[in-house]
Amino acid sequence: MLFEPIKIADLEIQNRFVRSATHEWLAEDDGAPTPMIGDIYEELASNEVGLIITGYSYVNPSGKSSEFQQGIYDDRFIEPYRQITFRVHKYKSKIVLQIVHGGRQSRISTEDPVVFAPSAVTDSSSGITPVEMSESHILETIEDFANAARRAKEAGFDGVQLHCAHGFLLSNFISPYTNRRTDRWGGTVENRTRIIVEIIQRIREMVGADLPILVKLNSTDGFDAISGKVGLTPEDAVEIAKILENNTVCAIEVSGGIMESGEVMSQPAIDSMEKEAYFKQYARMIKSAVNIPVILVGGIRTRSVMESLLKEGYADMVSMSRPFINEPELVMKLKQGKIEGVSCVSCNRCFDPNGIKCYH
Repeated sequence: MLFEPIKIADLEIQNRFVRSATHEWLAEDDGAPTPMIGDIYEELASNEVGLIITGYSYVNPSGKSSEFQQGIYDDRFIEPYRQITFRVHKYKSKIVLQIVHGGRQSRISTEDPVVFAPSAVTDSSSGITPVEMSESHILETIEDFANAARRAKEAGFDGVQLHCAHGFLLSNFISPYTNRRTDRWGGTVENRTRIIVEIIQRIREMVGADLPILVKLNSTDGFDAISGKVGLTPEDAVEIAKILENNTVCAIEVSGGIMESGEVMSQPAIDSMEKEAYFKQYARMIKSAVNIPVILVGGIRTRSVMESLLKEGYADMVSMSRPFINEPELVMKLKQGKIEGVSCVSCNRCFDPNGIKCYH
């Protein structure tokens, strides 16, 4: 099944492999994408990665989370992104732009000295207490996401992925830990998901029905019982997935963890099959509740595990980040039977602020 095609909306994906969104630290200071980012995506495409999801691209400068992060907040970025999609489309791969606002994990700068989130809940990992967003600010942010999707379409991307995971703004809204509002944007699962639904509706109004919209969805915030923190539950994630499917989302990538919960999202030392695919139970719950493709990310390392995830109904596609940094030719090696697993040792040293690279 790994090498069988699959459809995401009207997109024909050549196989079941996804390069999960990975921050490259290779954009210009203002967020403009560089040819070096294009080099990474073209190499993945030439090695038959079915679906490439870009590093997270911020929709407003106030939502920038990291140095040298890609941006999509201005029309001047359309042309450099178009050059990148042209390079990828020389091959059969499809490429989707991940769009994001950093929320309570945004970077403080001279230009943007305030961090915004649904509620003023202090982030224990940074010590920063965000300012609660006003109604007008929420509506402006919805417009920012819609304009980002418009730019992505004009730049030739095959779709967009809304980043609703890992402690950024949209995952702040869906989690009761970070969203303690009592207005129409908080409280029930439906209310906490409202901003995502309104973003999707505004994208449809702006660019039409034909742009595939994917979502990277947190299945858990990653807190354990000892922490005493009550965050997003897998049951909530299932209900959110159903709402998203009913609002034209065409695929869901299941992940988990926020900065505050430590190394949940990129767990180190994946050195046995038992440690692989650490969000798979959550993915199966979501897959059983929706009829759109479910993509699973998180510590997938061996071919036998990849195959079992598909055959046993955990997911429809397998998504990896760190292994593709180590081996961009990974899909071809697996297809040709040269390897049965990846060389990545999950050391996390590849997340280098000077530009992603493997040190193993």
